[in-house]
Amino acid sequence: MTTKSQDADVAFIQALAELLRSNELTELEVTREYGDNDSLSVRVCRQTMQAPVMTVAAPVAAPAPTPTAVAAPATAVEDPAQLPGAVTSPMVGTVYLAAEPGSPNFVAVGDHVSEGQTLLIVEAMKTMNQIPAPRAGTVKRILIENGAPVEFGAPLMIIE
Repeated sequence: MTTKSQDADVAFIQALAELLRSNELTELEVTREYGDNDSLSVRVCRQTMQAPVMTVAAPVAAPAPTPTAVAAPATAVEDPAQLPGAVTSPMVGTVYLAAEPGSPNFVAVGDHVSEGQTLLIVEAMKTMNQIPAPRAGTVKRILIENGAPVEFGAPLMIIE
């Protein structure tokens, strides 16, 4: 392979990485055919916001000698999905905090919500799914941003 084609491949991979970032994708796989028995297969991935938290927490607790074992419960509490008031995503999709752009958010930190009240919307496969409050309480934290992609089970907000 020549230096010229290597430069073109590097530029191609950089363009794929930019496409991944600008469209908020988590993975992209492409095969580029050059001719007979000559191709380039590229898979570009990035971790979601949720993955580093889970992978970092396990190594801290696993090799723990006695002093670190005391710190392990603090790490578990820091994971918002493990908090008792956590509202998690029931599906993969895109989160919207308001009914439409420019309108006020369904809830804000400090708001009191009643059971069944709409907290936000998760768009999945062009369908808007209202996420209701599982219980009455006060919104303590909103853990996601408007328009952010979410995975199944990702913590969305804390209601206490």
